[in-house]
Amino acid sequence: MEELRMPRHVAIILDGNGRWAKAKGMPRTYGHTQGAKTVEVICEEAYKMGISYLTVYAFSTENWKRPSDEVAALMKLLRNYMKTCLKTAEKNRMCVRVIGDKTGLDEDIRKRIQELEEATKDNDGLHFQIAINYGGRDEIRRAVQKIAEQAAGGNVAPEEITEQTISDMLDTHGLPEPDLLIRTCGEQRISNFLLWQLAYTEFYFTPVAWPDFSKEELLKAVEAYNQRDRRYGLVKEG
Repeated sequence: MEELRMPRHVAIILDGNGRWAKAKGMPRTYGHTQGAKTVEVICEEAYKMGISYLTVYAFSTENWKRPSDEVAALMKLLRNYMKTCLKTAEKNRMCVRVIGDKTGLDEDIRKRIQELEEATKDNDGLHFQIAINYGGRDEIRRAVQKIAEQAAGGNVAPEEITEQTISDMLDTHGLPEPDLLIRTCGEQRISNFLLWQLAYTEFYFTPVAWPDFSKEELLKAVEAYNQRDRRYGLVKEG
């Protein structure tokens, strides 16, 4: 069997936690708890497989519209996950970064995020990005505001603004763009996730709900990726 070519950067939309729980007669919060455990497993398996960057969509700007009790439970889960993630990062030398509008989060969560990023910034293992209070349009809006402020201050001329200028102002600055996007639980849309960064990304959709996503499912996604005829960011052989 020909050796698989690993995508350098994989992004995942973690979908189906609530539906998975409902199918089992459990509350939606149970699905989110199990989903958080799956994140831990996939982080480890992805790195073992040779994936260098993993970005997951944990909480979108639209998720605030969910029932207040579910949002409160998600925030509680997030607080606990920050602690768990720090321990995992120490063990696996994972470099963790949170993308999204952190100003919309409670102060204690922002503090935990800062501590997590600071403690792991020099780690040389998996680069793990968690999108929290994140929306692709909001990210681009914030980037445009920064550039406009620079232009107003005379630090950049309009004709000097390039694609790289915009990329450098995004939450993902310094990261390679995703090679592969995975979305679980059957939906086939990107839901305002990494709108700028996914311009040349391969998409993979699976009916498997996130809590059931496993090493084997990740391998299937990578195998499908290997079947694609990549013309961007790859030197073709033959």
